[in-house]
Amino acid sequence: MDLVFYTLQIGFFYMDFDLIYKSIDKAKNLFEEGGDWERKNRLKVYEGLYCMATRNFKKAANLFLDSISTFTTYELFPYDTFIFYTVLTSIISLDRVSLKQKVVDAPEILTVIGKIPCLSEFLNSLYDCQYKSFFSAFAGLTEQIKLDRYLHPHFRFYMREVRTVVYSQFLESYKSVTIEAMAKAFGVTVEFIDLELSRFIAAGKLHCKIDKVAGVLETNRPDAKNALYQATIKQGDFLLNRIQKLSRVIDL
Repeated sequence: MDLVFYTLQIGFFYMDFDLIYKSIDKAKNLFEEGGDWERKNRLKVYEGLYCMATRNFKKAANLFLDSISTFTTYELFPYDTFIFYTVLTSIISLDRVSLKQKVVDAPEILTVIGKIPCLSEFLNSLYDCQYKSFFSAFAGLTEQIKLDRYLHPHFRFYMREVRTVVYSQFLESYKSVTIEAMAKAFGVTVEFIDLELSRFIAAGKLHCKIDKVAGVLETNRPDAKNALYQATIKQGDFLLNRIQKLSRVIDL
């Protein structure tokens, strides 16, 4: 088992994801035959780091959160760095309620988060809807993210995902809101927010539309029941068409 962990360390040093994947798989197979909890918890951190490095942030967040109280993987990075990764992955992966329970109020995170520049403000301003402070803290974190060897390849992707989360949270409270009011809340110009939102709307990340003449944003959040109804109608039409074609064949 220790040899597998050494192999994983070599894999992370050379960023050999194929080797890392095979070693994690091998470790899981070994644990099925028997293994202690300390090594199982260490493997969660290794797998979480692999998931984060391969852009699977949701799984990485869950694995990191499971390991917060049992972290012993100091050969990879110190505990401060582990908390840094946990907060960053959780913000774009968890819903608001889970974020409060597992991250914002987590005692293990609260004891360390103050040591990491801008991270506490980044997390708490998002939860408290202090969007101007959030953007300020976000700007302070960008250099740390850019210089991190595991996050650097996903820098642009992560920046987009964070902005999607914060814009979605702001728009969740409104049926319609002026672009000027949103720009003021975020501490940016109207032109900047207009350009930002138009990109996210075009990419299907935000469910709203811009009324440029009135200077208003109108949200059109998808209704789960309505979407299910439309899907049922579509599948029903498809089924009826197939039955009609089949009946013609049978008649012949």
